[in-house]
Amino acid sequence: MLLFNNLTPELVAAILIAVLIGMTVHEFAHNYVGHLMGDPVPAMEGRLTLDPLKHIYWPGFLMFVLIGFGILGSAPVSASRMRNPRWGYLAAVAAGPFSNLLVATVFAIIFHAIGDLNSVLSLFLRQIVFWNVLLFIFNLIPLFPIDGWHIVLSLLPPEQAIWWQRNAQMTQMVFIGLLLLSFFPLPGLPDIFGLLIWEPTVFVLDLLGMRSIA
Repeated sequence: MLLFNNLTPELVAAILIAVLIGMTVHEFAHNYVGHLMGDPVPAMEGRLTLDPLKHIYWPGFLMFVLIGFGILGSAPVSASRMRNPRWGYLAAVAAGPFSNLLVATVFAIIFHAIGDLNSVLSLFLRQIVFWNVLLFIFNLIPLFPIDGWHIVLSLLPPEQAIWWQRNAQMTQMVFIGLLLLSFFPLPGLPDIFGLLIWEPTVFVLDLLGMRSIA
């Protein structure tokens, strides 16, 4: 499936609203859990809110609108400001993607409860589920600077964590390379980035009873 095939005004609106909801909840979760773990900056910057304007990263969001990919938001949480730098940071970082899974689950339940597969509301619900599952899976990829890289960093023992940090730039280059191959595929080479995201996304949608939207 091509994510932006057969676009209609209703579908464009549904995608943008779904992504905006996913970004807002994701960044709020980072900030709120970081706040609970002792980081004072989210509260100082007014980020303990579900107002998307407090979280959106406009250059990245506009890039998403134009090309289908971009850094949507930001959260200023830092391990060094938390009471327990390792586990507090792990909780704050993991809160982002898992909040997207929670959103997808809630809206999948609503979708099944409504049961009207042809309504505009149903279109919006399907997009919210799809994009939040996609955000959940994407943000678990262990490549810098994605959340998954930071989750692995927090889980590793100190010696291995130092090695992981030293190789952050290498994993970032891998990330950029795989991303470029997704947009500019080379003959004979599979879209590795797409496979890393797509197969797990379909699996989670299947668990939610939403495989038909993939």
